[in-house]
Amino acid sequence: MAYTIAVAGKGGTGKTTITGLLIHYLAKLGTGPVLAVDADANSNLNEVLGVPMGMTLGDLREELERGDMMEVSPIPPSMSKADYTELKFASALTEMDDYDMIVMGRTQGSGCYCFVNGLLQHQIQKFGGAYKYVVVDNEAGMEHISRGVLPAVDCVLLVSDCSRRGVQAVGRIQQLVRDLRLNPTKMGLVVNRAPNGVLSDGIREEIELQGLELIAVVPQDSQVYDYDSQGRPLVDLPEDAPVKVAVRELVKLIAE
Repeated sequence: MAYTIAVAGKGGTGKTTITGLLIHYLAKLGTGPVLAVDADANSNLNEVLGVPMGMTLGDLREELERGDMMEVSPIPPSMSKADYTELKFASALTEMDDYDMIVMGRTQGSGCYCFVNGLLQHQIQKFGGAYKYVVVDNEAGMEHISRGVLPAVDCVLLVSDCSRRGVQAVGRIQQLVRDLRLNPTKMGLVVNRAPNGVLSDGIREEIELQGLELIAVVPQDSQVYDYDSQGRPLVDLPEDAPVKVAVRELVKLIAE
């Protein structure tokens, strides 16, 4: 199976930026294809990567539910619902040269994510062996991981900004990982947006209090703001951009 990397952290910490650049550089290693899973309903991983977002798994769930209520089903009589779902899944898989991407999306109805989780679980079990890496951009609660959607988690990256609240949030996520007995082989803290790439004594103290292992510090990079405000993909940042340099070094630490 693929080497699975889960990225988690409080919203607004730049977690999706780190995830997108991580996918970008893992794909550049050339050791095998990467599956990117955008499991945060509020994230925009496709925008960081600069790829169009097609149908989400949430969209697929809604389409199938609408079909159940129609007098004439969109599913051909000769095809089972399971086969039709498998066929439609291709619309929710964005295929690039070096990686594929699945977007969970947000459902419009009131139903739960059970179907969406089950579909993703089935597809990863079926095709997971075709990928070298699976990288998951999670919500802070890591719902999709805790429900066993992924067969295993090899590496957990806890992303925080330079605030005590951010560090405390990932401290709670680290405890959740332990409570769930996910047993990743690697788990570490990535502090993002550090002024001049330096952490204050107060933040270092909080990191120690939370029992976190600091593995990377990503400097504050004004170019990230500039590109984001212009709607430009962050993977197109210059190679010497501080955020890119830091993520390249992070890849060296975690790549198998």
